[in-house]
Amino acid sequence: MAPKQRMRLANEKAMKNRECPQIIETGPEGAAVGPWLLALFIFVVCGSAVFQIIQSIRMA
Repeated sequence: MAPKQRMRLANEKAMKNRECPQIIETGPEGAAVGPWLLALFIFVVCGSAVFQIIQSIRMA
């Protein structure tokens, strides 16, 4: 059997086996990130931006 025919048969077989029930799991309600972690992230990002601006002003 030619490789293309084997591939076609394998694809058809796989398509028949794809029928499965959909299971949707939902996580706990609420924020995915706590407020302290979010505040730390904002502090780090904004702080690094401020330092970058200060450094670029010094170089100019």
